[in-house]
Amino acid sequence: MNSALEIDEETSLEELAALVCSALERDGIEVVLSGGSVVSIYSNSEYVSYDLDFIPIGLSRRVDRTMMSLGFVSQQRHWRHPRSRYWVEFPVGPVAVAVGEEMIHEFAERETSAGRLRLLRPTECVMDRLTWVIHAADRQCLEQAIRVATLQTVDLRRIERWAGNEGPNGTPCFQEFSRRLDETRTPNR
Repeated sequence: MNSALEIDEETSLEELAALVCSALERDGIEVVLSGGSVVSIYSNSEYVSYDLDFIPIGLSRRVDRTMMSLGFVSQQRHWRHPRSRYWVEFPVGPVAVAVGEEMIHEFAERETSAGRLRLLRPTECVMDRLTWVIHAADRQCLEQAIRVATLQTVDLRRIERWAGNEGPNGTPCFQEFSRRLDETRTPNR
């Protein structure tokens, strides 16, 4: 697949994300995929998100021309394609995990048949999910963080250090995450 890909109901989340990322990059706009769609990719679609959040890297530029060339239509803050169940959003950047406390400068890249996709690495994906647990008490995000850490290699020491700097809820959140992660890795007796 390439920029000539016909987007339809069968286009996967990862294909669509790679197509958008590659098209934007060709137009000089660098973005990184974050949020629940990264969880979908790292969990092999065990968790499903229909929202593709692309954060600009560096200076933000208008994405209108690129998105319209792909067949997307702007609907307030979202971009929808008439033949896709997914929608695309461009939250304000730059990429930052944990309410701007730690800036992320290195990203994962995945080559797909639709192009190259830049996305948060598994460790930062877990941190992104735990941010929602720490600051918004979103329990679903805890389950997502555990699933990503179960299926992917993550830097637990870095996540622990980061969580300790996230205020009074950070360390207890990491402790629960770590305990639950250990439970998933330990077979039932």
